[in-house]
Amino acid sequence: MFDRPRARARLARALAALPSRPGADFLLTRATEELIERLSLVKRDFKLALDLATPGPHAARALRTSANVGFVARAAPVLTVADGRATFVADEERLPVGDGCCDLIVSLLALQSVNDLPGALIQARRALRPDGLLMACVLAGDSLNELRQSLTIAESEIRSGASPRIAPFADVRALGALLQRAGFALPVVDLDRALVRYDNMIALMRDLRAMGATNALNARSRTPLRRDVLARAGQVYAERFADADGRLRATFDMVWLSGWAPHASQQTPLKPGSARMRLEDALKAAGGGRT
Repeated sequence: MFDRPRARARLARALAALPSRPGADFLLTRATEELIERLSLVKRDFKLALDLATPGPHAARALRTSANVGFVARAAPVLTVADGRATFVADEERLPVGDGCCDLIVSLLALQSVNDLPGALIQARRALRPDGLLMACVLAGDSLNELRQSLTIAESEIRSGASPRIAPFADVRALGALLQRAGFALPVVDLDRALVRYDNMIALMRDLRAMGATNALNARSRTPLRRDVLARAGQVYAERFADADGRLRATFDMVWLSGWAPHASQQTPLKPGSARMRLEDALKAAGGGRT
């Protein structure tokens, strides 16, 4: 689905220009702050942590200041001058680390653009030691649905057909099933929806370019987006997705995934039929039964 070399080239260009666009990494900054807060609630020490393909050094830097994380390595999609020690270039679809070598793997805003997400999750689980933790944040759900609809409507009206402009995002419920399929124990999926407001659609598209998040679909049109289509899309966006003050909404569904490499010490659900009391009887004993 994704042209991976093109995506990496766009990301490298965006990271090189980031000093001239302060604040363009606001989603990554938000995800990094949330990561550290979530890890602070885990009463565990992680001797070796791996930052998997986060598009910037943000997560690795934050992990290195965390009290419960020891050595931090970073498997980066591209290298930048801001990268610190223990950073190497790697493809998250071909993880170059041994089985059972990591206590913690984190990945922020990266795994939504792999071609084989189940395979990437399986490799991450294999790289974890027993009872090791994966914590990842991906864009999913209704992310950029406003921009997708506006571009599709405009191109369909003017050109009688639409080229794919926004990558499809995974359904939130499906991500939990993928964690289970990859062999993670105690999987948890939850949604952090960020609603960002812009003066116009072009401002949103500039931010996406600054993030390195422009169209890298293999099925994309190879011809530039026409000015009349772009103008009409801006009109549609303003008509359908403007707030009362005229500013436009953009949805970013940041979905958090966590799961543990299986270990004998972990809690497991009881087998069906093994309960010693019926739910109805328990409710009646607690005073909550109905007649």
